[in-house]
Amino acid sequence: MIGVWSPATLRHDPSAEIWIGLRTPGTEVAERVHRIRDAVAADWVPAEEAPWSALTSVHSEGLLRHLRDVYGEWVAAGYPQDRVVPYVFPTEAMLGGMPGRLPAAVHGRAGRYAYDTMTLVGPGTWEAALTAAGAAWTAARRVSSEGLVYALCRPPGHHATRDGYGGSCYLNNAAVAATTLLAEGCAKVAVIDVDAHHGNGTQAIFWERDDVFYGSVHVDPGAGWFPHYVGFADETGGGTTLNVPVAPESGDAVWLAGVTRLCEAAQAFGAEALVVSLGVDAAADDPESPLRVTREGYFETGRLLGGLGVPTVAVQEGGYHLETLGPLVAATLRGLRQL
Repeated sequence: MIGVWSPATLRHDPSAEIWIGLRTPGTEVAERVHRIRDAVAADWVPAEEAPWSALTSVHSEGLLRHLRDVYGEWVAAGYPQDRVVPYVFPTEAMLGGMPGRLPAAVHGRAGRYAYDTMTLVGPGTWEAALTAAGAAWTAARRVSSEGLVYALCRPPGHHATRDGYGGSCYLNNAAVAATTLLAEGCAKVAVIDVDAHHGNGTQAIFWERDDVFYGSVHVDPGAGWFPHYVGFADETGGGTTLNVPVAPESGDAVWLAGVTRLCEAAQAFGAEALVVSLGVDAAADDPESPLRVTREGYFETGRLLGGLGVPTVAVQEGGYHLETLGPLVAATLRGLRQL
């Protein structure tokens, strides 16, 4: 199996995040890459830099320029924090229908494209996010000749929308992979998201598209879990979205029933290629979700997805329990390879 990665993904390494008003230890740390690399047997190839056009196929120019430039502007302004920390967000509640202007001060601009306080921009964030998107782009361009390619993307991406970042995600790697597959000649692409949390960014990017199916199995946001506002079963977009929320404490049986539903829907959609948003944070030991999927459950998840029999790009998303992270990813990939 070909694996795509770059050491540049290690440059973003947040030591902390701001969550419910508190500074807490970061969980989306660079060590995740080492743990996965140590566990996954792959022929590793370097990530190439995605062309700007591949990024603008899923993100606005404004978001891309902000992520590229804001940390340098923050440092030049002399702020004491080592990360860009937004304190004001131009939500509809603030603007009340009025046209928002571009703030003159960087501390005002800091929240222009962010939608939470935990996804901070620091030294190396842009380089790592750009490289992660490049890994997804590289994998999508190679998959037709390989059958299965794994993109070790970090930071993850499925919470990033066209015009915003949050949920520890900056650029939407899975969306880059999907649009690249379309550009390479696939008529229909399925994105199946098995991260523990709903991929609100991927859903939003493809909400009205009829050439991309988005399906997700995830912890029910109605039970109080991120992303809170979206990810419910009645969200269908243009008819090519399927969400399967599951209750907290659900284990393999409920989870795999959801994966089966998504596979059946992707097959009915006529998908010619598959992008898997491969999060493993639904595992019992993971600190970021209340689900109870086992390593065997992840192997079976991969086996069900691999049973679709189409070229598949597996894009790394979440998974934060360092001791089990690598083996869980490896088990899913073995399932995808039908081993």
